Amino acid sequence: MRIYPIETGNFKLDGGAMFGVVPKSIWEKTNPADHNNMISMALRCMLIEDKNRLILIDTGIGSKQSARFFGYYHLYGDFSLDSSLAKLGFHRNDITDVVLTHLHFDHCGGCIQWNSKKTGYETAFINAKFWSNQNHWEWAINPNPREKASFLKENIQPIKESGQLNFVEDSGLNQLGFEVLFVNGHTEKQMLPKINYQGKTLVFMADLLPTTGHIPLPYVMGYDTRPLLTIKEKEQFLNLAADKEYILFLEHDAKTELCTVQRTEKGVRLKETFKFKELFN
Repeated sequence: MRIYPIETGNFKLDGGAMFGVVPKSIWEKTNPADHNNMISMALRCMLIEDKNRLILIDTGIGSKQSARFFGYYHLYGDFSLDSSLAKLGFHRNDITDVVLTHLHFDHCGGCIQWNSKKTGYETAFINAKFWSNQNHWEWAINPNPREKASFLKENIQPIKESGQLNFVEDSGLNQLGFEVLFVNGHTEKQMLPKINYQGKTLVFMADLLPTTGHIPLPYVMGYDTRPLLTIKEKEQFLNLAADKEYILFLEHDAKTELCTVQRTEKGVRLKETFKFKELFN
């Protein structure tokens, strides 16, 4: 097995929304804001090369939305999903499986693209199985008012219509080859891949832990549907991660790819940060 971080671009979100009730004077020490109160965010995916499978976890924001839409999120950076794959010698048509942690637009937007005539949509990974789970899928296609702006029909319905949609059951171990942890604070049945790799346990954090700045328990996004549940899930997971020395793969931290955590008198806190190549061959 080989694992690679896949950078698909960067974007910006409102810092207040990203840290909920935590005051700006505190959160901007770890996540500095620009003059519009926006903080830098990554769109970092993970590629797993395992025998005859090439598995992509999340797909970034994609490129099919309007200029007005992208104007809200201030996309920047010199890389894309295609360029990052090409650097490794891969093409999107090589992808056999796309695992979607959840169906918010910044995680699944890259799944779908315009067709050649721009008359409709098609899947961007023609040879891949797309993996969600039944509970989250139903949650996304019947969105609540709080999440409606994040669950875009053009990102979701074409996956179903393509016939490429599959649902993960239980832990996901038998279907995907690695374990999936389910968490419900951010959205219903978000999936966190947990992978044994080169003697270490690597966990793809998605939106349970967007950045290292979100490690303290009260630092919860305003986007979360059940913030008190997020706090409980974070506490359980981070204590386990500290005890088991998990390596945390950060999807949205613009500076940090991997980190570890440790127990302290103030609770679990950041221990070390790493570039992927510093830890893994």
